Amino acid sequence: MRLWTVHPQYLDTKGLLAAWREGLLAQKVLLGETKGYTNHPQLFRFKNHPEPLQAIGAFLTEIANEATKRNYCFDKTKILYPNPTLEITETTGQLNYEWQHLLKKLAIRSPQLFAEYKEILTPKQHPLFTLVTGDVQPWEIVN
Repeated sequence: MRLWTVHPQYLDTKGLLAAWREGLLAQKVLLGETKGYTNHPQLFRFKNHPEPLQAIGAFLTEIANEATKRNYCFDKTKILYPNPTLEITETTGQLNYEWQHLLKKLAIRSPQLFAEYKEILTPKQHPLFTLVTGDVQPWEIVN
């Protein structure tokens, strides 16, 4: 499961579809509707938000908006709390770690996107996240 801090505009098709699926799974976990993934580290910042379902709704809304820009049909009715205006504070270190992680994936599965993105030093973040200076989060599983 990867709930990207990186803006969804950078995700290739496979990554965008996975973000949608995994975001919907995260929503089910937060609702208590699944036994698996309940302690997944990617859920930490959503579980600890004062309004976890609204936070995952904001995450999913932006994924769905990106899908619409690409003429994909994601079922937005699956988002329980679409378009909430809230934020999660995230660190620059986390964003940069995820960016390098994404670039490695793109180098293998989307070489054209990798070539386009490899010179970007600081990508945009998902609109849900407000950046502060800091290191990679302690919950991140660093490879």
